[in-house]
Amino acid sequence: MDKPYLCSTMKKLDIPDEEQKAETLFEYMDLVLQRNHEVNLTAITGREDFLKKHYVDSLAAAQLDEFRNAKTVIDLGTGAGFPGVPLAVCFPEKQFLLADSLNKRIEIIREFCGELEINNVTAIHGRAEELGRQKDLREHFDVCVSRAVADLSVLAEYCLPFVKVHGYFISYKGPDCDQEVRDAEFAIRKLGGEVEKIVNVGEDTDTGHNLVLIRKIAPTQSAYPRRPGKPAKSPLRASK
Repeated sequence: MDKPYLCSTMKKLDIPDEEQKAETLFEYMDLVLQRNHEVNLTAITGREDFLKKHYVDSLAAAQLDEFRNAKTVIDLGTGAGFPGVPLAVCFPEKQFLLADSLNKRIEIIREFCGELEINNVTAIHGRAEELGRQKDLREHFDVCVSRAVADLSVLAEYCLPFVKVHGYFISYKGPDCDQEVRDAEFAIRKLGGEVEKIVNVGEDTDTGHNLVLIRKIAPTQSAYPRRPGKPAKSPLRASK
């Protein structure tokens, strides 16, 4: 599994200039794996798994017109830059903001993007509960993407405040996410969202992921997101 595999994936997704973009992504992979010896950036250290689980999986959002039509994208809980960096490399006409609560990761993303001249990425450090209340970020983005591992009720409270009305939150979820989505519907509605569809991309990516597409239909109430730690400790649920 090598560059032809990644280029083939890009072709299937109608991503142009796939050879050049694959070269940039391979250079980014090399940088991440080299630095991973010093800083814990990823548990995926085999190149084949990296290609499949970080790159092909990240690019799954490119199947969606809702992503294709976006001009501004925020990747919340980006970690070592996923899905934000692969999407930014493949869609240089879009502007990406990558956010993470660990500053060391953000500094590394800035360094690597600068070295590889990935010029449509800005990386910021902060907790979602605090960043989501900043006037210049709140309801500013056409799309929010996140591969963060958290319950969808919690992720909705982190992510939907950043999304413009009529924009979308795209959550990367596992193959058995139907019940999790049903359990999160109250929180999603409370935050101004509506589940539009669940797209199974597992067959195309070999990762088993679904993309949960949530449309922002109303502004998020000013009470949300709640103070740091509260969303994870007490997810929004319907009263029994």
